[in-house]
Order: sequence, then C-alpha cells, then structure tokens
Amino acid sequence: MMTRLLNRLLVLSAAYALLALTAMAQQPTTTGEDVVRVNTDLVQTDFMVFDKQGNFVDNLRKDQFSLKVDGKPREITFFDRITAGSRNEEAQLAAARGNSANAGKTTPVPLDRGRIVLFFLDDLHLSPASVTYARRMLKQFVEREMRQNDQAVVASVSGQLGFVQQVTDNKAVLLTAIDRLRSQRTMSQSAESPPMTEYQAWLIEQHDRDVFDFFVDALIKEDPTLPRQTAGEMVNARASQMIEEGSAITTRTLATLKGFVDTAAKIPGRKVVFFVSDGFFLDHYKSDNYDRLQRITTAAARSGVVIYSIDARGLTSGLPDASMSVAADPSGRLQRGAIGEIRASQDGMNAMASDTGGRAFFNSNSLSAGVTTALKETSVYYLLAWRPENEDQRNPKFHKIEVGVAGRPELLVRFRRGFGDAALSETSKAPKDAGSSPAKSQIEQINAVLRSPYPAANLPVSISLNFLNTAQYGETLTTSIKVNTRSLTVDSQSGSPTAVMDLAGLVLNDQGKPVSTFNKRFTIKITPNGATVTPPESVFYNHFALIKPGLYQVRVAAIDLKTGTNGSAYQWIQIPELSSKDLTLSSLIVG
Repeated sequence: MMTRLLNRLLVLSAAYALLALTAMAQQPTTTGEDVVRVNTDLVQTDFMVFDKQGNFVDNLRKDQFSLKVDGKPREITFFDRITAGSRNEEAQLAAARGNSANAGKTTPVPLDRGRIVLFFLDDLHLSPASVTYARRMLKQFVEREMRQNDQAVVASVSGQLGFVQQVTDNKAVLLTAIDRLRSQRTMSQSAESPPMTEYQAWLIEQHDRDVFDFFVDALIKEDPTLPRQTAGEMVNARASQMIEEGSAITTRTLATLKGFVDTAAKIPGRKVVFFVSDGFFLDHYKSDNYDRLQRITTAAARSGVVIYSIDARGLTSGLPDASMSVAADPSGRLQRGAIGEIRASQDGMNAMASDTGGRAFFNSNSLSAGVTTALKETSVYYLLAWRPENEDQRNPKFHKIEVGVAGRPELLVRFRRGFGDAALSETSKAPKDAGSSPAKSQIEQINAVLRSPYPAANLPVSISLNFLNTAQYGETLTTSIKVNTRSLTVDSQSGSPTAVMDLAGLVLNDQGKPVSTFNKRFTIKITPNGATVTPPESVFYNHFALIKPGLYQVRVAAIDLKTGTNGSAYQWIQIPELSSKDLTLSSLIVG
C-alpha cells in the first residue's frame, strides 16, 4: 500500500525539485563573522548618528568623523554606510575586515535578506501583568511589523518556551512561543512579616537608617522582650539572605543573556536584541554581576548585537500595586526609601543598552512603540575600521572607543563604548587541548550538525516542505531536498572516481520529539569529462512521512565522508486539521 502511495507522490518530485531550487535563498548562512572584529590588521565597529528630532543623519562622510581609542586619536581606515538586512550587508562587513571571502560565491540570495530581530524575555523578573503586556507587544510585531524574509526569535531566561525557541521566519512558530510565555518570577518580596522587598534589603545593606529602623521596630513590636541589638542582627541576616537570593536570580539572567548573545554570532549581519524585563538590582559585594554586564557588552560587540532594553512595567509611580503585600508604614519611612527603587532596578538595563549602541525604553505603556522606534533606528548604520598601532592596542584587554562628528555637537552618536575583555586571552588558549579529544564517528558528526541551533552552510543544502491529503492515508509531509555536491571530495574506489555523502533528516513536533527520521548514503560514481573529474552539480532526494496535524520542523544535514565538510537546512510547516471540513489551502506547487 505504501508503495502505491509513493509511486503516486513521485509524480510530483519534479515540481518539488523546482521548489527546492528556490529554498536555497531562504536558508540563512552561518558565517560567524563579527561586527566588531579584533585582529592584527583591523578593528571595526558600527554606530548610528541622530539629530535632535531622533532622525538618522544620512550622507555623512568619513572626513567628518573623529575616532579615539583609549583617549588617543586614530585614523579611520575604512568607512561605509550600510542598510541592515540588505543583500550587500555581509559583503560590506567583509570589506571592512579587509577580505572579500564571499565575493566568489554564486549561491542565490533574496534581494532583501531581511532583518534579524531577537526578543529575550527575562521571565525570572517579569510579573504576570508584565508578561501580559509583553505578549501583546510580541504579537503586534509578528502580525503587523514582521516583513518578508525577516527572521525573529522569542527566547526566555528559564527556557520555558522549549523547542520553539528558535530563529525563524515562520509566524506560527513565533505565535506558539508567545502563547507559551508565563511569569517565572520566584521572588519579589519575602514571605516573612512584615514583608521586605529586595530593594529594601539592598537599602539595609547600604545602611539606610529609615528602612533598617522600621524593620527593627516591627520585630520589637511583635516581641517586646527582644533586645534591639538582636533584632538588628535578625534584620541584617534577613536582608543579606534576600540579596543573595536576588543576586543568584540576576546572575542566571545575565549568564543566560550572555550565552544568547554569544550564539547570535552565528547569524550573519547586525542583530537587534530586545531585552524585556521588570528590572533587576546589581549588588557590589555579593556577586560579580557588574563584571557580567561588561562581558555581555563584549559579547555583543563580537556578535554584532545591539541591545534595546524595554521595561515591561510601563509607566509606573514606583508604589506597590494591588498584587503586593506591603507593610503598614504610617511614619512614611519606607516610602522615603522607595524613591530610588525604579531607577535602581533600571540601571543594569540602561547600561547594557547604551554600552552596546542601543538605548532603553522606560516609563511608557506602549511597549510596541519602543520596538517600532528601535527597528527604524537600526535600519541604517555606519561602519568604520582602523588599524591598531602597537601590540598594546591589539591585546584582548578592554579598550574604550569614542566616536564624534566634527563641528556638529548637536548630533547624537550612538556607538559601542568599547571592545575587548581580559577573559578573551584565556578563552583563546582553550582549543590547544582539543586535539587530545577522540575523533567523532560519522554518525556523531551528522547528529551534531542536526542538533546545532543554526544551519551550517559549508555544504549547501536546501529543502522544500509540502503536504498532501489523501482519502486513504491522510496528511502526508513531503520533504524535497537538494544538496549542492560540486564541492564533494573525489577519490578512486575500484579504479573509478567516487564521492561519498551521508544525508540524514528529522521530522520533529513542536515539543522537539522526532516523529520521522531517515539516513541515506549516496555513493556517486563519476564519469570523467575530459581532464575534469567533478561530481554532478546537485543531488535530489524526497522523503515522505505520514503524520498527524500540528506544527513540525524538518532538519536535514549532509556530510562529505572524506573530509567531514557538512551543511544543513531547517524549515517549519503547519499541517492543518482537516477533519473540521473548513476550507484550507494546501501547498501551492508552481512549475
């Protein structure tokens, strides 16, 4: 029975192959190049210039800019204006690094590659109300502002979004992730009486007498026999514990954000990250979170990321809302201490935004307006590069950057505050031990490619997904695959030129569980054409899977068995529920 179905479906193989030809343009290439790149030859950075009305100032020239590194003037070696998400963006970035590695590539690309928009939700600090506002903002972006070829991701600190936390242009995937978003906040105030907030604990650590005396007096009121010194020690211990718990949560947020920014380096071009949070507090003494902020700034520079911070609380007075249990304070001591709470919770968000060349959107109930403004601001930017003069300027320590427009003090220049990190010198030594690790088997290699967060492009792979519905078998998912095999390694087997390639694939549901798999080996016998011995230009393969309605991702990977060169492609598809008899459009095949 399955054979008859396959024979029927193979009639459409030619049409699917045509679709696979166009799928190549839809796959993001993974260059891993930096927007801020440090080597012995060139250092480059991106920046934006705005007038007093917030409009991008266009048509500026290289000779109008001044550049200082660690306070010393530097000559600008390279200067260009770049449109984010354009076809030429990667080539311009490569030119600023002094290479044209992509110049000879003939892989088809869309006229507009699209923007890369990354949303990072600090769900460990977001209240349930803020999550509701964030969901509304995210849905407005997906449904109204996302353009053709744009790619986005909705990610969270806790990882609660699971498998759908991936960069994609599929709106159904993004909306699924948004609907899964829930508040994971575990601490906003202590459960003891009277309730103490993290900020109040921080004020006690800072020797604020008003707040300290309030909690001491409250303890003595509950137990008049308690000595004041003992009550003070109990308040200090309680505050210290709260700060440690809060710092641990903040550390998790910043560490996860750092990893998220690092991973974004594999996506080509300049990326915008929206960090959405209710804010967090930075403690000088019980954590290294100040250093973590600098490491995020450095990672953003290496990954070509600009961070825009959004306070999901919107316009707030700083007073407790109805969901919070507050201590009775007729003396007003706690209210006086709370004056700086909102600003203190926003300091870290403001720092990471300004230091990466973005900005913060605070005290606004229109979260979507901040997203719209940021995308408009980052649509065009300038890029400059300079040559380090000596070894001190080439070393990995942190260097401060200053960029200005000569004779135009009224203009606002938004740029990365610096680059480099002492930790980089230690990280660069780690690969020396890599040679001692055992070589991976072919199965391990191809599985690693399939598990990678972003597709690999060394061996070009493209796929096209379609579904059919038949009365006998129901929904059938067809994966049409094209692998560009011209770069496969050819050697002699039994006197015949031969190339060998493994092709593997997974069909995964929206929970990341496999529902169909395949693994094929292609042994390509090559007929010499004169003096030239090269494989055919492409290999095509079709995989059929009978599946239930739902949201699925197909991952396909190919590997050259001679060299280990590999490539992959990922794509999502929604299989509709047809039993309801509603009118539904299936795949449209055009030949």
